[in-house]
Amino acid sequence: MAKLYFRYGAMNSGKSIEVLRTAHNYEEQGKSVMVFTPAIDNRYGKGQVTSRIGIQKPATVLAEGTDIFGLVQQQAPDCILVDEAQFLNKKQVEALCEVVDELGIPVIAYGLRADFRGQLFEGSYHFLALADQIEEVKTVCWHCRRKATMNMRLNNGIPVFEGAQIMIGGNESYLPVCRQCYSKARKQTALVQRGSAAADSETEH
Repeated sequence: MAKLYFRYGAMNSGKSIEVLRTAHNYEEQGKSVMVFTPAIDNRYGKGQVTSRIGIQKPATVLAEGTDIFGLVQQQAPDCILVDEAQFLNKKQVEALCEVVDELGIPVIAYGLRADFRGQLFEGSYHFLALADQIEEVKTVCWHCRRKATMNMRLNNGIPVFEGAQIMIGGNESYLPVCRQCYSKARKQTALVQRGSAAADSETEH
């Protein structure tokens, strides 16, 4: 029986590589796959799933008005793969549920669970709520080598904890870290900001 799978992991956990590997395994068996990627992810050009080691595969771009169910019904693949699934909206996630339930085609979605503030993305929220099976793609913290569960955003190498939820970037902008290292960096940043605010106040007086 077909299922909706949500496989989540922190940045740099190899999710895109898993998309490409799974697609290759299906195609090696003579089966067809449809690969979707959100329009917002344009790091390597739209319509491409690209791993950090340079492997690429063309993908169907998911825009706001894309008729997911209609496209899948027309092509009738053996499996659907979704990269950067955290960027999907509620309607798109529900359309993938319909693909599973009405067309009997498995859907495997890969994405981040939460943003750099520790808050769920819209797509991740609905995948966590609706998926038949949820799996973690694991990686290690870049600071202490514990399991990474958080995504730390960087600005010129400095951790930041405020800003817009979506900012497309790679290792220059994000690091996978454990909760302990994330909390430590956030506290240090808060201390620095308080110190700067106090220094500015003294200068004004």
